[in-house]
Amino acid sequence: MWNFFKKKSPSVIGIDIGSSAIKVVQIKRVGEKAVLETYGALALGPYAEKEVGQATNLDTDKIVEALNDIIREAKISTKTNGLAIPFRSSLMSIVEMPDVPNKELAQMIPIEARKYIPVPISEVSLDWSVIPTDKFSESKGGKKFPTKNVLVVAIHNEAFKKYQEIVTKAQLDTKFFEIEIFSTMRSVLSQQEKAPVMIFDMGAAFTKLYIVERGTVRASHTINKGSQDITSAIASSFGIPIADAERLKRGIGLSKTDDGKSVVEVVDLTLSYIFSEANRVLINYQKKYNKAVQRIVLVGGGSSLKGLKELSQQKFGTEVSIGNPFDKVEAPAFLENTLRGVAPDFSVAMGIAIRRLQELE
Repeated sequence: MWNFFKKKSPSVIGIDIGSSAIKVVQIKRVGEKAVLETYGALALGPYAEKEVGQATNLDTDKIVEALNDIIREAKISTKTNGLAIPFRSSLMSIVEMPDVPNKELAQMIPIEARKYIPVPISEVSLDWSVIPTDKFSESKGGKKFPTKNVLVVAIHNEAFKKYQEIVTKAQLDTKFFEIEIFSTMRSVLSQQEKAPVMIFDMGAAFTKLYIVERGTVRASHTINKGSQDITSAIASSFGIPIADAERLKRGIGLSKTDDGKSVVEVVDLTLSYIFSEANRVLINYQKKYNKAVQRIVLVGGGSSLKGLKELSQQKFGTEVSIGNPFDKVEAPAFLENTLRGVAPDFSVAMGIAIRRLQELE
């Protein structure tokens, strides 16, 4: 638990609008602790005439309707919040730059970023941070000069406009927008974590992979398969509706059904593809930086699948844990088992809420 608070504070909420659900977390500061007040999740499938667990592409008004519904159902009592922007709405690159003062670097970044961003610079908002490095480059004269590695992040302006419209229509007091990976890092990684860690984020439509070292994203990759593909495989193989397949998946996970059918065999093709891509990212990182990832943290709604942690341990051959953002806050003891079961799905919302609470200091 992070004990970085010294006095009482107003309540704040973190909001994560995913493709298949909206998640909200409300916390406040009491003494030196962050305390969980309420949380909630609402499936978006029914708002798009789809089943629970399926990815959607809702218009702004439908998202606002769902957001207002979960705020009411979760008994959220404040409008002060931060909101996550999906990783797919951003572009991220590590760029090698001359070791010059930050003021000069700020003028150079937009020019250099054109090489890495496949859209006009005018269509994105740029941010950047320096990554410490000991690497040197050769100049034309054969002399060595120091360089900096810089993490450059670009967010599509259209994404900003969309989410600004959502919070305006929902009459929320939104203080900032943040790309979801940074929220996740804040909620499931330790501030003291130095060794490389992979965050394995399985959502409904996509599985996102991030390798983080010393608090910085060093590599990222998106796989176009997620938990809804597992549901579809179950429905197709067992000849049952999507809704029944989703309930079966949530009920028994990768275990065998009552009549002895193995779910893990049914979804092997989907999971094998995801694990193969993830292992490729791990190998590429190791080759590039000559470092091995020390552990893997599972987050996202798909990571709640029973048996996934154990299967991941076999596939990756390294330590695997399930991210629990609720470890960063104080919550009633009777909720411990319930929170552990849903924890991976609230990594982004909790990370957003923690940042908003920190900013009240």
